[in-house]
Amino acid sequence: MPRARTQDGYELHFEIAGAGRPIVFVHEFAGDHTSWEAQLRHFGKTHRCISFAARGFAPSDVPTDPAAYEQGRAVDDIAAVLDAAGIDKAHIVGLSMGAIATLHFGVRYTDRALSLCLGGCGYGADLDRLDAFRQRSEQTGRAIETMGMPAFGRLYATGLGRVQFANKDPRGYEEFLTKLGGHDATGSAMTQRHLQGRRPSIYTLEPALKTLEVPTLIMVGDEDFPCIQPGIFLKRTIRSAALSVIPNAGHSINLEEPDEYNRILERFLCQVDAGRWPLRDPRVEALPDFGLHQS
Repeated sequence: MPRARTQDGYELHFEIAGAGRPIVFVHEFAGDHTSWEAQLRHFGKTHRCISFAARGFAPSDVPTDPAAYEQGRAVDDIAAVLDAAGIDKAHIVGLSMGAIATLHFGVRYTDRALSLCLGGCGYGADLDRLDAFRQRSEQTGRAIETMGMPAFGRLYATGLGRVQFANKDPRGYEEFLTKLGGHDATGSAMTQRHLQGRRPSIYTLEPALKTLEVPTLIMVGDEDFPCIQPGIFLKRTIRSAALSVIPNAGHSINLEEPDEYNRILERFLCQVDAGRWPLRDPRVEALPDFGLHQS
């Protein structure tokens, strides 16, 4: 299997399916490169799809140096995968932790992004609750080390954004749990403490996001409550953004609702590839009453 070498010398495992315009899929904390299988099978019919395991997630390298886990590193790792695959520009699709890396990639590597798709983006971003979020990330890291990944995974996956998946698709949910329980405990604890727990709030990106014109799709489940307000913020801030809300859905939308997720993403990619993705009409922002004075 191909490997990408990061700027700081680690190796990342990645897999390729299909041919055509490239799409890179960036996974969440509770997932890995295999979490995108339903998307690789679907989009691999029309695109060159790449899914990679983030640092700390085997079979990629699992650094033991805390300095290796940092938001900027996660962003640069997407570029490293592009370089290793010989790709100049790609559609970048991320979920949760991967969506935040995708958002930062759009800001830092604007010229290399054909589009951005941000799923379940922004958990823990509230500026008035950052300290509490960072404390929870530290506690989560300790829980992983104390409990081990199988027991921790079952506890972690009972959160308010996961029960929807369990109720709809018990077999798929059990597969998700099995994979989560098999993650490397060191890499998962390090990711929680030093990446998740120290990443900047997406709200601090507002000045850069106001100038961003890369076609952007924000996707969120309507029961993924911690990510709804961040999704609205991203929609209002990024002129090139659309917001799609999946009904009766939680956090792991690509696993929980793969058909609906693929349908929405496919329509977005088709519009982008056809050069038909719009920027927001400035009149929308110039009329604070949104035309309600008209009769």
